[in-house]
Amino acid sequence: MPTIAPSNSYQTVLTTFEMTPGTCQDLLDALVDAYENFISKQPGFIGAGLHVNDAQTRIANYSQWKRREDFQAMLRSDEMRRRNREINTLCKTFEPVMYDVAATFE
Repeated sequence: MPTIAPSNSYQTVLTTFEMTPGTCQDLLDALVDAYENFISKQPGFIGAGLHVNDAQTRIANYSQWKRREDFQAMLRSDEMRRRNREINTLCKTFEPVMYDVAATFE
């Protein structure tokens, strides 16, 4: 389960995907499969969430990793490179960006 707190030392990755409503469910299915069968089993994985906007034109993904190197190793693996080529055919763009939590509010 992701923990959002400035005091943690985790690597946070936010990824946004832009697609058409016609490919949203296919892309969501591909992402769920990637997380269930590969990403969640990688060293350093902590947790993730997938969010779909009302128009089904964007998917936002939040994931956390113990270390930046853990995320990079997963991303560079042959399996994830293959999956990302498939994911790329289902969307206009996607971009994973690493962040540090600066502040939280309750």
